[in-house]
Order: sequence, then structure tokens, then C-alpha cells
Amino acid sequence: MLPARPARSLTRYWTDRPLAFKGLVVVALPLAILLGALGSLYLASNAEERAEDDVRRAFAIQRDTYQVHALLAEAAAGARGYVLTREERFLEPYRKAEDVLPATMARLDGDIRDPVVRRQFEQLRALAVRKREGLRRIVELAGPAGNSAPELEEALIANKIVLDRMRTEIENIQRREAVLLDQRRGRVQDVRDRFLLLTAISALVGLLGSFAAVYLFSTGIVRRVRNLESNAESLARGEPLTQLPEEADELGRLAQRLARASALLRAREQALRESEERFRLVVEQVRDYGIFALDPDGVVASWNLGAERIKGWHAEEILGQHFSRFYPPETRAFLPARMLDRAREGGTAEDEGWRLRKDGSRFWANVVITALRDDRGRLQGFAKVTRDMTERRRSEVALRLAREEAVSANLAKSEFLSRTSHELRTPLNAILGFGQLLEIDEDDFPERHRVAIGQITKAGRHLLSLINDLLDISSIEAGGAELRIEQIDLHDLLEEVHALAAPIVANAGLEFNLVRPSTPTAAQADRRRVIQVILNLVANAAKYNRSGTFVRLSSEPRNGEIRVEVVDDGPGIQPADVPRLFTAFDRLGHEDRAKVEGTGLGLALSKGLVESMGGRIGYEAPGHGACFWFTLPMANAAGSVANSSVSSASPEVKPCPPA
Repeated sequence: MLPARPARSLTRYWTDRPLAFKGLVVVALPLAILLGALGSLYLASNAEERAEDDVRRAFAIQRDTYQVHALLAEAAAGARGYVLTREERFLEPYRKAEDVLPATMARLDGDIRDPVVRRQFEQLRALAVRKREGLRRIVELAGPAGNSAPELEEALIANKIVLDRMRTEIENIQRREAVLLDQRRGRVQDVRDRFLLLTAISALVGLLGSFAAVYLFSTGIVRRVRNLESNAESLARGEPLTQLPEEADELGRLAQRLARASALLRAREQALRESEERFRLVVEQVRDYGIFALDPDGVVASWNLGAERIKGWHAEEILGQHFSRFYPPETRAFLPARMLDRAREGGTAEDEGWRLRKDGSRFWANVVITALRDDRGRLQGFAKVTRDMTERRRSEVALRLAREEAVSANLAKSEFLSRTSHELRTPLNAILGFGQLLEIDEDDFPERHRVAIGQITKAGRHLLSLINDLLDISSIEAGGAELRIEQIDLHDLLEEVHALAAPIVANAGLEFNLVRPSTPTAAQADRRRVIQVILNLVANAAKYNRSGTFVRLSSEPRNGEIRVEVVDDGPGIQPADVPRLFTAFDRLGHEDRAKVEGTGLGLALSKGLVESMGGRIGYEAPGHGACFWFTLPMANAAGSVANSSVSSASPEVKPCPPA
């Protein structure tokens, strides 16, 4: 036996080795023994197989030598029968010997290994050749062409002598092969005995190697893993860990980390307890929210100051009571159970409604109930958070009433504008009628009266335009704008608008350019309203373009829409004024209000008309000048609106070309 100190040193050396090295040793030791045993068994099996092959070859040699003798003997008997009878059927054994004998001799040549048998076989092969030649000679002499009886008799005698000698050689071979067969059988038995002995030795060595591997595995890994498992269980129970010796391998480092983890968990557990205590204090001291716990049946299990302030009950008064006490009589029978069911199924349940205080008064509450489950998913109870939303509800009700009043006021305004505009039209038509009668005879009046007549008709037409715009805006706001949606050809429409607006642009001293679409385009819109919108935009461009030279009207298809643009090279619009462009009665440019006629309704009216036809309208600053554009839905060949995503998503907006 090894001394105690070297044994401990060896054990410590083995313990400090890495687990990969230990695993390699534990696996490699039985594996090496197994491979050695398998190698030796393989060699023994090969030896046994070779010995058995020798035995089978000896039997084959004996069988084939007998077959050679039998074939030649039958061939000789057949040849003699043919000599006596001249019948062909006696030659069948001869022909069979001629066919089979070469293959049989070839097998013998390949199977014979013993030198003595080889020499005897060579003599047998020479005799077989002579025998076959003699039989061939006998057959030739006995045939129709042969008629020499002495030669035939001589051939028969010689053939018999050769056959006798062959019989002698075959008997020699058989005796030699019998001796060899006995030797080979003995060798097979020896090999089998050695094979069994080797198998027993391999099994014993493998068993010892397995015991050694198990011992190494147990001393180096299993025992220490059990110690770690025991410490892990102690850690789970919160108990102190067993102190383990410091070792350098992975298990040793794991034990050290487990000890550090134990210390860290103890510190975190203490911090968690302190945090839970702080959380308890926070929950209990919250006054704006009622936070309390329910058991799985809905019985109140905890109560904080917020719940006491909102609901009026003290903790000792409500603990152990069912939370349905907080619901008014009309919902108490079904709503509490429904809320708990929703929380069980979905995790949380939220509701707003009337709840009761201790004194019987009602308050509007927002309630959230959350299901509390453990790690296994088992329901432990519910957390209920209640907030008093009475003031917010009052504000919402007041806001809704104010909104309804504003809507009613807006409708009343629209109704007032519509009725007022209709009432103003009757006297205004009379004024314009008398003004037009005066214009017919204006040559009969002096100059100052003609100027007054012109002012009367000009002011009347302006007032009529204002009334018409007010009526249109009122109709659009009321949702009653009369539209006749049809398929219109933009090429023809732009030509018509160009002819109508040309005098307006010419009076402003500007050039009016029309850029016709490159391909035929059709829109789905109200023709009269589209002309009205374009005339509004062109008139604005002509009125405010005091420093430029032209107004350009164009259209093109874009992303399933038709985009119409009115561009001028005037001063444009200040960026700060752009958000106010389409606001009714808001005329931009205080310094130009007195110089330019207008009501401030044109762009607002155009916006309402375009949007009521399913389009969009906007303004862009092309760098110099102004660009107003609007879009219309494109019509397909069948006359319906083209299928596109324009209405549901904003299409790509390409900027206006520079003025």
C-alpha cells in the first residue's frame, strides 16, 4: 500500500485536475480497455476464421478430387460403350467431363496450399491431360472415319492404365488431405480455446477498468456533487452552507461561487425585506388611491389609508367583508362576480362606475382588479386599486355639454347665414335689376351719375358674390352641398377655364399660360364646382401678382389622382401667413386690403368644395411666386373612380415647378 501522505497528495492532485481531464480519464480508461479487448478478439476471430477456411478448403479438395476421378471414370465407360455400340448417347459422360473437368481442376489449383499435395496434384493434372487425350483418340478411332481395330484396342488399354494411375494419385491426395484436415481441426479447436480464454481475460480487465473508472468518478466528481447538492438545498431553505475545502477544479470554483452567492442572497434577502417594509408603508400611506387585497372569494384581506379616505371605512370595520359592499344595489348582484371572473381569465379587469361610501353617498370610481398567482399559476387572490374620478366625470360631462352647445351654435350660425343670405338676395336682385336698367340708359345721364351707376352695379355684384359664397360655405358646413359627380375631361375643362379667365388675367397685365396634359385624363368630380375652384385660384393669382409677369394653369396625373396647379411669379405668401390661407374671412396682407377687392371666402370655399369631391387642396412656395394646387379622384375607363390608396394614405406630393 502507498504511504498515507503520498496517497493524500495523489488524491489532492486528482481532485485539482479540471473536469475535462477527469472526464477524459474516466471515459478513456474503459474505452482503452475495451478497444484492446476488441482488438485481441478481432485477431482471435481472424485466426479462427482462417483455420475454419483451411478446414473448408480441405473438404473442398477432397470433394473435387473425387469429382475428377468420377468424371474421367464415367467418360471412360462411355467411350467404351461407344466403341462397342457406336451410339452417340454413350458419349454424354465424355462430353460432360470435357465441360466440367477444366473448372474442377481450376478450383483444385486455387485451393491447394500444401507443397506435398501440390506435387501430387501436378502429377494428377498431367495424368488427367493424358486421360482426356486418350479418350479423344478412342472416340476418333471408333468414329466413322476410324477403322483400325489394333490401334483402338491399344488406346483402350493405355487409357485404362492412365485411369488406374490417376486413381492411385487421387488416393494419395486424399490420404494427405485427411492428415491435413485432422491438423486443421485441431488448430481450430486451439484457436477457439484461446479465444475463450482471451474473452474471459478481456471481460475481467474491462470489469476492473470499470471499477477503476467508477472509483475515479466517485472520488473526483460524484461525492463532491452531492456536497454541492446538499449546499444548494441549504441555500434554498435559507440555511448556512457547509464549509467545503478549497479546490482548484470547476466543482471547487462552483462551491466557492455558491458560498459567495449565499452571502449575496442573504444580503439581498435583507434588502428585500426592507424594500417590502417600505412598500407596505407606501401602500398604507397612499391617500389618493384605495389599494387593498382580496382573497380568491373576494373577501377584503388588507386596507390602506387611501381606501379609508375614499370609502370611509376603517380597516377593522371592513376586513373580512365581501367587496360587493362597495357596489350600489342595482349592480351588486352581478358586477362584483363578473369583475372577478374577468380578472381570473384575463389577468386584469378594469371598470368605471358608481360606488358607495360608508355613509351611503355615491362616487364615480375607476377600478382595476389584478389576479395574483404564484409561480405555479395558482390563484392566490386579487389586488384592487380604486380611484375617485368624480371630479373628472363632472368635467367630462361639462365638456360634453359645452361641445354640444358649440355644435348647436355652429348649426345655428350656418342656419342664420343661410337664411340671411336668402333674405338679402331678394332686395339685392332688385338693386341689381334697377342698376342694370340705369346702365342701359347711362348715356342719358351726366358723367357723375354714370360713375354712381357703375358703383351701384359694382357694389351689388360684389355683394351678390359674397352672398353666394356664404351660401356655399353654409351648405358645405351643413353637409348639404349640391354636387353632381360625373366623369369630366380635364383637357376640355382647362380649355374652357382658360377662355373664361383670360380677360381677368389680361386686365391685370399678365400673361396667361395653359399647360395642357400630355395624355388624356378624366376626373370624377362636379364640373361646375371644379370650374368655380379654378376661377377662384386664377382670380387670386391675377389680383395679388402685382410684380410678376404670368399666371400658369396646368394639370397632370399623379398616384391615381389628377393634380391641378395655378402658379404665378408674384411676391408669394409670407411663411407665417400660410397656416391661415384657407380660413374664412381671414384676408392676408393688411397693407393690400384696401387695394384688392375680396371677401376672404374664396380659398375657404375652394377647400370645402375640393374636399367634398374627395380631393385635397394646398399651397407650396416654389422658391419665387406662389403655387396653389388641388387634386381630384381619377376616373378609369369605365367611368368609376380608379382604385388607389390615395384616400387612405397620403400620396407622394411632388413640389410645384419653379415659377
